[in-house]
Amino acid sequence: MVRKTSSGFFTSIHEDLPLHVARGYDRVYHQHSAYPQQVSRTRDEHPPVAPFSAEKYTQPYLDFMTNNPTIYHAVDAFTSDLAKAGYECLSERNLWKIKPGGKYYIKRNGSAFIAFAVGKDYKPGNGVGIVAGHIDALTAKLKPVPKLATKAGFVQLGVAPYAGGLNFTWWDRDLGIGGRVLVKGKDGKITEQLVKLNWPIARVPTLAPHFGAAAQGPFNPETNMVPIIGLDNSDITGKAHAPLNLPAGTFVAKQPERLVRAIAGELGIQEYTDIVNWELELFDIQPAQLGGLDKEFIFAGRIDDKLCCFAAIQGLLASSDDDSPGIVKMVGCFDDEEIGSYLRQGARSNFMSSVIERIVESSSDNYGPNLLSQTLANSFLVSSDVIHAVNPNFLGAYLENHAPRLNIGVAVSADPNGHMTTDSVSTALLSRIAEKSGSTLQVFQIRNDSRSGGTIGPMTSSKLGVRAIDCGIPQLSMHSIRATTGSLDPGLGVQLYKGFFDHFQEVDQEFE
Repeated sequence: MVRKTSSGFFTSIHEDLPLHVARGYDRVYHQHSAYPQQVSRTRDEHPPVAPFSAEKYTQPYLDFMTNNPTIYHAVDAFTSDLAKAGYECLSERNLWKIKPGGKYYIKRNGSAFIAFAVGKDYKPGNGVGIVAGHIDALTAKLKPVPKLATKAGFVQLGVAPYAGGLNFTWWDRDLGIGGRVLVKGKDGKITEQLVKLNWPIARVPTLAPHFGAAAQGPFNPETNMVPIIGLDNSDITGKAHAPLNLPAGTFVAKQPERLVRAIAGELGIQEYTDIVNWELELFDIQPAQLGGLDKEFIFAGRIDDKLCCFAAIQGLLASSDDDSPGIVKMVGCFDDEEIGSYLRQGARSNFMSSVIERIVESSSDNYGPNLLSQTLANSFLVSSDVIHAVNPNFLGAYLENHAPRLNIGVAVSADPNGHMTTDSVSTALLSRIAEKSGSTLQVFQIRNDSRSGGTIGPMTSSKLGVRAIDCGIPQLSMHSIRATTGSLDPGLGVQLYKGFFDHFQEVDQEFE
């Protein structure tokens, strides 16, 4: 039958068995030798759960989403918070010296990062508790040569869709532009600077329905969805903008001159040719905001998956050094998930595996495959990506008893065909974490006649060989330029992920 557990997770169990027996919690588990011995509790003895306020994370999440529209801004904001909390920045190009009690983060390509805190009682061979997700989002990126010929007085911008960006939800939206700019200094060195133009500089205009068939589509993304960014009626008026006379062969000579002027002005760059390259993207400038009669919703762009990354980082920062002191607590936020994760900053790369290897090597005088394999066997990955919340207008698209709601809690995502890494062991472990942290778990699985999406869970867990589960915070309108989640959901995510970092060491000892 289907029964709701104390943690709120719906699962099939035998009606004639007590819940703790059906879960297997009546078994006596041997503690891992890698962990220090701890006083065990009976299965019915739970420590008091400290009050947790999900509401206090609502406004910080809104501010984060509004202020950090591109992946580069998001990574910079997260790592700045880590630095303020005492995390040391490591370079992959240098030799690492890791010590118990140390806190560190590493960036790769400016679009992905890994943060980890080494427990003060950490010993070589102990496990790593990981929460990982992706920080990229659907968008439209500038082409290498985005300068286009003026058409009917309109200045347009050559952009390409990233993943499913530039879809029909992007029509008639107020679009800003931002990203990273490579700038040559007076010393000849190249530095990265972040830029964002927060006013609506671009728009993809629709064709009014009065034009009949031409307005019905299908639409060509190369010719029918080109953003307009300005006017140039000089062919009629004879008045044109003064040319910048950019030297031929330079990067800026291939870019729209008025865009070069705007970016240089925003960054205070005097010589336009000091801009040697950039990676810019379009974004909806409408701020993240509360909605609903009682402000129970959050409406925002790019929720997928900056939402889970926000909750993971805040959970790590909120976890006390005194909780699970024998493990490494780690958060990984990757780029390129929406396009397969194959690049060096994606989850299929060696980024996380190399970080774990270097932690183990730096922490031991006897590093080798034996010790590394022990570490991974004692580790656990929470792959966290947003999950489809139930849509009241399309109830038939959801599987019965697998329809997550907003403002309830994180949902476990299952799939029998390997699109998710969830299994019975990982579900039982996270359920115990949820009980100890006072969290409610939901569950999602796609219908047999629907197509399942994917996450970084299977690729990361198979590469590392660690136990893993897929879960995430529910949202509506996935892959739209604007989406919806619950106003409490960022905080509910923090509560569970903080609980994972707090209790993983203790709970893991219940599992052989």
